[in-house]
Amino acid sequence: MKKAKVNADLCIGCGLCVGSHSEAFQFNDEGKAEAYAEAEDEVIEDAVATCPVGAIEEA
Repeated sequence: MKKAKVNADLCIGCGLCVGSHSEAFQFNDEGKAEAYAEAEDEVIEDAVATCPVGAIEEA
C-alpha cells in the first residue's frame, strides 16, 4: 500500500485521478484533487503516470 501527494499549485482539477481512483483521491473545497487514503501500489503508480500536469507523486 502506498499514499500519494498532490501538489495543489500544479493541480488543474481535471478529475482524472478522482474519477479513476476514487479510493485514494477526492476533490477538496477549492476543486483540486487531494490524496486522502492509501491504495494499492498499482493505483498510485497509475495516478502518478497519468496526471496530465504531473501534480501527483508518491508520498
